[in-house]
Amino acid sequence: MQIRRFTLPTLGATAALGIVALTAGAASAHVDVAPDTTAAGSYAVLTFSVPHGCEGSPTTKIAIQMPADIPQVTPTVNPGWTVEKVSEKLPEPIEDAHGNELTERVSQVVYTARTPLQDGYRDTLALSVQLPERVGETLTFPVLQTCAKGETAWNETPAQGQDEEELENPAPALTITEPSAEGHHGGAAESDEKSDAEADEKADAEDDEGAGNGLAIGGLVAGLGGLALGGLALARTGKKA
Repeated sequence: MQIRRFTLPTLGATAALGIVALTAGAASAHVDVAPDTTAAGSYAVLTFSVPHGCEGSPTTKIAIQMPADIPQVTPTVNPGWTVEKVSEKLPEPIEDAHGNELTERVSQVVYTARTPLQDGYRDTLALSVQLPERVGETLTFPVLQTCAKGETAWNETPAQGQDEEELENPAPALTITEPSAEGHHGGAAESDEKSDAEADEKADAEDDEGAGNGLAIGGLVAGLGGLALGGLALARTGKKA
């Protein structure tokens, strides 16, 4: 009986781990995007993962389509890839976050592998962008994955009420959330304020330490003076005797 009580939970745990592993494998089978923040108006780093090739063929190129709501992009340099920004003219000029007039936008970012990324190996490609201030809006980034043989278009979007896992080639997407206290440049401002406060505290501590040292030195001098006077008085007393 003891063997059964030990064996059954072990088999159950093993089965559970197997299910988790299969689920994780299915979830990571797509080209997807992982933002470091989704707060409206914030500056975000979007990391796109390339988990496999095209039916066993190595990946040679990744072309990321940018939403119209994101006119400017700063691609992160990846040593294993060359990168190119493809621009298009805007129907009408717009202003960026700094008040500059833009007459064109980055419509696509294309990464080309210096050496084809073999199937069974993954890599990541990162873009820095400013998210629009539209809470609840879903931004979609269709990706065309080109391989040595064939290609895969990750461009499907779920219909209303449809689960993304039902799609064969879902497009990477994110949903904009409420801005946080660190949204926009808030994080930097808060950091500067914290640094200033820390600097003031350090200065006050140094002042207190200096004042304490001054008092200690004054007390030491006074003590030495008292010893000197006492010795002088003792010497005079000795002479009188």
